[in-house]
Amino acid sequence: MIREIPDFPKPGVNFKDVTTLLKDGRAFRQAVDELAGLLKDCEAEVVVGPEARGFVMGAVLAYALGKGFVPVRKAGKLPAEVLRGSYELEYGTDVLEIHKDAITPGQKVLVVDDLLATGGTVHASIALVEQLGGVVEKVAFLIELSFLPGREKLKGYDVVSVITY
Repeated sequence: MIREIPDFPKPGVNFKDVTTLLKDGRAFRQAVDELAGLLKDCEAEVVVGPEARGFVMGAVLAYALGKGFVPVRKAGKLPAEVLRGSYELEYGTDVLEIHKDAITPGQKVLVVDDLLATGGTVHASIALVEQLGGVVEKVAFLIELSFLPGREKLKGYDVVSVITY
């Protein structure tokens, strides 16, 4: 159900496209149910998801787990006062922001994204959560690319994924 796009966003990268899974109602439900099952004992009070596909997986998981959802957005997209952090992608750099009042000190957090590759996006999201005083309980992904160093970058965190390539 996950399409591979060769040479996107640059030559040599084989992009794992989850939109083909998302558009199939049964497959999407199964993916969410499987991820939620892995997280049923997670004590997080809120789910954090980075833009953009982290919004999709994070929001539906928050709903499935009965938790709130906090978006981590690209620079300039959030209306209130923000905390900002830069990070490296496998093909460049970017900046993420979170509302300064989104996480309270000591609050338990589940960080969710669609895919773990190099770990840059999720590591930046975790750094923002921790700067606000949040405690990351788990980090969850639909897909993990085990041939890239993402899990190594998240050493010390409890990481779960449904599909591994």
